[in-house]
Amino acid sequence: MAKVLCVLYDDPTDGYPTSYARDDLPVIDHYPGGQTTPTPEGVDFTPGQLLGSVSGELGLRAYLEGAGHTLVVTSDKDGEGSVFDRELVDADIVISQPFWPAYLTPERIAAAKNLKLAVTAGIGSDHVDLDAAISHGVTVAEVTYCNSISVAEHVVMMTLSLVRNYLPSHQVVLDGGWNIADCVARSYDLEGMHVGTVAAGRIGLAVLRRLAPFDVKLHYTDRYRLSGDVERELGLTWHESAEDMVPHCDVVTINAPLHPETEGLFGDKLLAQMKRGAYLINTARAKIVDRDAVERALRSGQLAGYAGDVWFPQPAPADHPWRTMPHHGMTPHISGSSLSAQARYAAGTREILEAFFAGRPIRDEYLIVDGGALAGTGAHSYSVNK
Repeated sequence: MAKVLCVLYDDPTDGYPTSYARDDLPVIDHYPGGQTTPTPEGVDFTPGQLLGSVSGELGLRAYLEGAGHTLVVTSDKDGEGSVFDRELVDADIVISQPFWPAYLTPERIAAAKNLKLAVTAGIGSDHVDLDAAISHGVTVAEVTYCNSISVAEHVVMMTLSLVRNYLPSHQVVLDGGWNIADCVARSYDLEGMHVGTVAAGRIGLAVLRRLAPFDVKLHYTDRYRLSGDVERELGLTWHESAEDMVPHCDVVTINAPLHPETEGLFGDKLLAQMKRGAYLINTARAKIVDRDAVERALRSGQLAGYAGDVWFPQPAPADHPWRTMPHHGMTPHISGSSLSAQARYAAGTREILEAFFAGRPIRDEYLIVDGGALAGTGAHSYSVNK
């Protein structure tokens, strides 16, 4: 029997919900491209419930305990003596979300002598040290595509919010004011702008498709070039690198995984190559940009706005400079944790566990590390230190 350690974010401040704003969710059985949504043998939750917080437990307790396994759920993951560290030493499986990541460092992986499987309930497994997972024979899996469209919608929302100066204008209303000039002095139309994505995988391509109807000029850079048919359909301009692309763009959105090639990509040098007054959207990973360089670019006017929902570390400390820098549209890490997405990634987590316990292969598209090497989606999306 296995010990499963699940790290989830805290419940709402006023308690776990007893009712919800909507009564149902749209039924989605596949993603763009044809991959099916998760297909577990069963679920013990109602889609639309808050599953990603501690009391939600990803809907796993009845299933795991019914099969004789032990489930430990906590939000306490950081600091000396955390529940996560105490329980990790004999855990067989660790589950966490990118929004509240349990950082599986080399030291923690070495201390977890029983650890066999690390599951990301969501997408993006950079909170797991993949080199250490490979060397210790730990399988790493994530629920690929489960919240890609959720994130893409968030990118579009943040793009429009920055360009149209929505958040400061809304604040004028909250403050009881009506000064239109203050609102529109930084407001522009997205129409006709050049928008580029760093990476055009599941999320990046979904962003491009959703922005195309705004009559913008679309650009992308990716280690894998899209097909000619897709480039022609969306009118895409491909660039060999971010350095080649950003001077052409009014808006740049980052949709790449974090790995050695992307860490620190947007520092002072690359930000200086962007058009003055460009906007930068980052819902990928915070460490792809230089924290202080972003603040400097906003204060100097090199960037007109920065928005995203990824921070380092997570949760961000109260004195994190991104909380107080000008012209930002930051949120907590929520883009991929809508109630709609939670239903999919909770079901996908159970699907992964069912396969693992039964000795069946985990879906190839869910695999990041397996058999001591990058595997599946991981082999396509990540690189490791040599």
